[in-house]
Amino acid sequence: MNTRPIVATMIGDPAGIGPEVLAKSWATGELHDYCRPVLVGSAEVMVQAAKFCGLTLTVNKISSVNEISDDPTVMDIFDSGKFDINGFEMGTDNASCGQASADWLDEMDAMALAGDVDATVMAPISSVSMKKAGVLDRVINMEPGHSYLFLISGPLRVMHLTDHLPLRDVCDLISADLVTKAIGQLNDALISWGISKPRIAVAGLNPHASGKEEDEEIRPGVKAAQQLGINVEGPVPPDSVFRQCIENKYDVVLAMFHDQGHIAIKTWGFSGNCALIMGPPYLHMSVAHGTAYDLVGTGKADHTMMLEAIKLTGHLAAEKGFFK
Repeated sequence: MNTRPIVATMIGDPAGIGPEVLAKSWATGELHDYCRPVLVGSAEVMVQAAKFCGLTLTVNKISSVNEISDDPTVMDIFDSGKFDINGFEMGTDNASCGQASADWLDEMDAMALAGDVDATVMAPISSVSMKKAGVLDRVINMEPGHSYLFLISGPLRVMHLTDHLPLRDVCDLISADLVTKAIGQLNDALISWGISKPRIAVAGLNPHASGKEEDEEIRPGVKAAQQLGINVEGPVPPDSVFRQCIENKYDVVLAMFHDQGHIAIKTWGFSGNCALIMGPPYLHMSVAHGTAYDLVGTGKADHTMMLEAIKLTGHLAAEKGFFK
């Protein structure tokens, strides 16, 4: 892709810091170097967020991507008008905000599937608010084999085979077929983002990558992927594979479970981290932090993750690979 891709960002839960970190990210003037950004959500909420942050940005409602101003001082936003800014309380969980988050995600998904936007980003949402609204099931399905969480912290990039599961369950879920499928999906995604010859490492589950799971499931899964022509190694001892990724031996590590990858990522770095959801038929990014209700309305929330998430999404959608 030679032109800057159109990246749509859902503003997140209106009661959280999503709108504020988005306004601060937009005000840097950096987003337009990587993409043509546009928002999905409530224009009134974004006007309020800009005021909280002391910014003089203009908010412009649009109904088509053809109306995007591509102006760093103007926040273009698709606003379906479904959200009542007077019907919720800031800094707390609200059913109305959960409903709005689900509606906006659906609207953004429809845009991406129709090809109107090239990639999407999700500002932080509240699962509690969505549960109150009865719409939590409309969030992306993160069951193993369906979708995968992909964390990015500079040179350390980790995709999780399983997520938010007890370790006892992880051992039973790991299978050769699941490992091979995840490796294949990861390899295809990396190529589509401009990495012509991906280098993938698969972490072992047990100390020194030595155990029943490695012998019976992980190693056969890796070998099956290798037979498909994929450049993948493993199982690699989990106490060293993340450092090897940081040192540029690999492009990505496939971790076996949530904390195996998260501990490595959050130890290596936190500010600026991104969370990519592998599963939708388009590039979908998020951030590695929540709604931070204690900071709402102060204008003090750190926007670094939001800024980097949108910039990296534009970079990947333009098939330029990861940042060096």
